[in-house]
Amino acid sequence: MVELDQFRYRISGYDKPMAQIKNSLDLDNKQKRIEELEADMESPGFWDNPDKSQNAMKELKGLKDAFERYNELETGLDDVKTLIEMAEESNDQSLIPEIEEEITGLEDKMESLRIETLLSGEHDACDAILTLHAGAGGTESCDWASMLYRMYTRWAEKKGYSVEVLDYLEGDVAGIKGVTIEIQGENAYGYLRSEKGVHRLVRISPFNAAGKRQTSFASCDVIPDIQEDIEVEINDDDLRIDTYRSSGAGGQHINKTSSAIRITHLPTGIVVQCQNERSQHMNKDKAMQMLKAKLYLLKQQEQAEKMSGIRGEVKDIGFGNQIRSYVMQPYTMVKDHRTNEEISNVNAVMDGYLDPFINAYLSAN
Repeated sequence: MVELDQFRYRISGYDKPMAQIKNSLDLDNKQKRIEELEADMESPGFWDNPDKSQNAMKELKGLKDAFERYNELETGLDDVKTLIEMAEESNDQSLIPEIEEEITGLEDKMESLRIETLLSGEHDACDAILTLHAGAGGTESCDWASMLYRMYTRWAEKKGYSVEVLDYLEGDVAGIKGVTIEIQGENAYGYLRSEKGVHRLVRISPFNAAGKRQTSFASCDVIPDIQEDIEVEINDDDLRIDTYRSSGAGGQHINKTSSAIRITHLPTGIVVQCQNERSQHMNKDKAMQMLKAKLYLLKQQEQAEKMSGIRGEVKDIGFGNQIRSYVMQPYTMVKDHRTNEEISNVNAVMDGYLDPFINAYLSAN
């Protein structure tokens, strides 16, 4: 059968990418590390330190997951080869759709694992703290910021990540002026660092009775949630700390007290906010952690005089600086201006289908 020859030719090209993935995963060293961790866990007193033991368990799970996923690829490839042989021996045309489906699924898994091997940055494995700000344009931009908030929340849910709101400021009429969320999951920052920048929306305005086409902007800022103690020197005189009443969800307690914290680092102009925790002290600790992460990255990239390294090259939240455009009228198209990746199904993208854009960015950088 011609189809079987085509399938054989298709899977014959898998050997090289499979070898590259295996090499990138560095499975030999991972196996050594697994043995070290398992030996540590059997030693007396290991479980006496909850933080240390929890981090070790998390690391061990990640290492074993890498093995399992690669083994799944090898098993999947063997299964496809067996199906092809069965179809040929029995001359069974009915197996063709099943083989096609198996190969497509195998290719998707291979691409997903290949992309993960690109997440080798120092903080790529960290949770991500993502902040959205509405640009100029009032209600239109606030509504656009809320749409992006939903988009990233849906993407995180599909990845199996958890989302926690750290700060939330509602728009005057609709939508949100700004929101900060923590997305918790393995490699969350590694994936989402591609989203830093200005996002542009073109649509027929639902807030304009004349039905005119409207362009709106919102900025996205992403930093890693670095848990370990960061060595960043911060002078208390360089900080302005303001308290304010929380505006987001959280019940009566969160709204009755001025527990929310805003910290401004005067030399750089960096502003961080947190209102999620129930006490002012806890909010201040979280805000300081966010500030340290931003200053650490700023120092690392030797760009203390610029904000681009931390804020995704965001200069103005307006035309000409966008990294991606979402066009809903007169046609439908989402285009990333850095990679030229395009998707015509805008609704799917707004429902969290971001992986093609993320993968294209990671492959190009």
